Amino acid sequence: MAKKKQLIIPIFIPQYGCPHQCVFCNQSKITGMGGKMPDTTEVEGMINLYLNTWKGSGRKEIAFYGGSFTGLDRDIQKNYLDTACRFVAAGSIDSIRVSTRPDYITDGALALLKGYKVETVELGVQSMNGEVLRLSGRGHTAIDTITAVALLKRYNFKIGLQFMPGLPGDTKETILSTSNKIIELQPDFVRIYPTLVVRDTPLEEMYQRGLYTPWSLADMVEICKKLVCLFNAKGIPIIRLGLHASESLGKAIVAGPYHPSLRGLVDVTV
Repeated sequence: MAKKKQLIIPIFIPQYGCPHQCVFCNQSKITGMGGKMPDTTEVEGMINLYLNTWKGSGRKEIAFYGGSFTGLDRDIQKNYLDTACRFVAAGSIDSIRVSTRPDYITDGALALLKGYKVETVELGVQSMNGEVLRLSGRGHTAIDTITAVALLKRYNFKIGLQFMPGLPGDTKETILSTSNKIIELQPDFVRIYPTLVVRDTPLEEMYQRGLYTPWSLADMVEICKKLVCLFNAKGIPIIRLGLHASESLGKAIVAGPYHPSLRGLVDVTV
């Protein structure tokens, strides 16, 4: 029996709630949002648009992506969650998920999310190597990730971990080590986003000055083959491999191992 397709309604809050400038990050360029934070009326409108045009019968979920949701002002979090919860209460939406940083996971933050029936929390882990995290300007440590995952499990959230092979300082060894450490944390799923050089980021400046060399597409496909094998062997789904192709993303990329169907390239070669 075919699995019913799930509807995920993405609400992007680009870079809001995040105090750090990671070297790779320019969410407004990647998402095409222009750095604008949607108000609750716009959020409601986007949800209705998706619901009115979707013809499937699977689960429906609202997902707050882009920024660090639990780093937002608490009243802003509540306003967004209130809006989403009205659709859950009406029965038109089944669940809510948010994305955030490992160092923004606290008892208070998770208690708030639980009160609004959030089911899934995704963490931007990016690497489990201390030097790679430092060179990338992440502002958190691998220990922060371990602590955050433990707390999320205590609150019984579904956990997704995102990581970015090819960051400054990365080697095949550090990437494989990160994947093994993520596997040890036993998340429910992972997303793998190979590092790209995006316009108007510190990484673009590093690239232009010869301080960062992006991975070739061939080398990234090769290392991703190994990652897919590792996660598959442990039964951990990779729900995304590579950034979603879009016109705004295509215009934003300066260099790096981009392909509109990276998953297809990797799967063909596995």
